[in-house]
Amino acid sequence: MQAVDRLIQRSLQSDVALVNQLSHYIINSGGKRLRPMLALLMARACGYTGDKHIDIAAIVEFIHTATLLHDDVVDESDMRRGKDTANNVWGNQAAVLVGDFLYSRSFEMMVDVNQMRVMQIMASTTNIIAEGEVLQLLNVNDSETTEARYLEVIYSKTAKLFEAACQLGGVLAERPETEEKMVAQYGVHLGTAFQLIDDILDYTADSDEMGKNVGDDLAEGKPTLPLIYALAKSKLNNEINDTELLQKAITEGGLDHIDAVMEIIHKTDALTYTTNVAKNETQLAIDCLQPLEDNPFKNALIGLAKYSLSRTT
Repeated sequence: MQAVDRLIQRSLQSDVALVNQLSHYIINSGGKRLRPMLALLMARACGYTGDKHIDIAAIVEFIHTATLLHDDVVDESDMRRGKDTANNVWGNQAAVLVGDFLYSRSFEMMVDVNQMRVMQIMASTTNIIAEGEVLQLLNVNDSETTEARYLEVIYSKTAKLFEAACQLGGVLAERPETEEKMVAQYGVHLGTAFQLIDDILDYTADSDEMGKNVGDDLAEGKPTLPLIYALAKSKLNNEINDTELLQKAITEGGLDHIDAVMEIIHKTDALTYTTNVAKNETQLAIDCLQPLEDNPFKNALIGLAKYSLSRTT
């Protein structure tokens, strides 16, 4: 990870001062570096002994950071990880353009890796992430969003980059196609579980711990799984008042109804349901590692999957 950080710092260099300033701000803003860590661990767990996994890890982090910059502009967010967002400090135009810089720099770095398979996977990944952003935009303020539609957004926006980070580890190690698919699926299931826990934390976490405000998703009119399930359960139980209130909360956004929404979420056991879905995804992720030989890196990946359920930030 220290080698990844050094490569990130070198690759951020630009002749444009604002690009340097803003990109260093966002890269050094206290992220977990989870996706690059996955790339490193999976490459080693698959038996890779070279050093190209360092490049892959940095590329994955650049793409993730670019999506965060663009996300915060679209969502009009003013806080991330307990700090002002880049768009809040420098404005939307600068944040979008530096996000573009990080995207394009990541593709320059892919060329240096000099493997067409890596280019193919990352090109497809960035395309699917962009589609996920648009899908989420379509779901905003839409009280008819289903669990299936929401899980599609999770796959595109979050799990796809987890999948790519893990798959590239298998590619570098030249594992058989069946094993490459299995380690990629580990990333899909882990990424899904990770996002579902984020959804739960949005309704339960301490804002100082999370680095963002509780209820942010609701305020933005984003129907995440706890809200989608609570609404479906209210309809099923013919709770007309609860149904109407949740529909209004989604279509209008804001936090005017936050207390009533929280009451319904608890009454319908929506958080328990979401937790159980996340637990299932975590177990599926761990099961995907079976083809790999036992080693400390595989054990770390299993631990990482379990951590995704217990985290509070």
